[in-house]
Amino acid sequence: KENPIPAKIVCVRNKANRKDWLAFICTDTTLSEEEIIRIYGKRWQIEVFFKTCKSMLNLIGECRSLSYDALTAHVAIVFTRYMLLAMEQRQNVDQRTLGELFFFLVDEMADITFSRSLGILMDALMASLQEILKLSDEQLTAFTADFEARLPKYLRNALHPESIG
Repeated sequence: KENPIPAKIVCVRNKANRKDWLAFICTDTTLSEEEIIRIYGKRWQIEVFFKTCKSMLNLIGECRSLSYDALTAHVAIVFTRYMLLAMEQRQNVDQRTLGELFFFLVDEMADITFSRSLGILMDALMASLQEILKLSDEQLTAFTADFEARLPKYLRNALHPESIG
């Protein structure tokens, strides 16, 4: 072609059947072979999630509305169904969840912890309150203390993991 696109091809052999193999093509030639395989693994789990939602949880066909809001709500409901089933599966049946979406969550997807992401959200909220409402430091401290006191215990513990003891 006129403008060839540089790419890297990574071949992986099937451990169960050494005659089978997969080839992955990646247009980011700076990535290592290991990184290409790791990214594909994350993407495959997402594909399994959507396949489960479509075929087992009525993501397609259940909602006949043309309203954007209704379609968005339907998708949220289907994803909530998945999460509830995944939690049930994980707690009562197996260490893994439906579609094994969360099987390697800690190793593969833990880019940021829950408590760290909650802390980032809280910092952004406090900065916005101080900027928009022009709160003094004392008012912001009082607001933060009142707000955190209203949170469930598990969220307070996530905000201040060092105080758990």
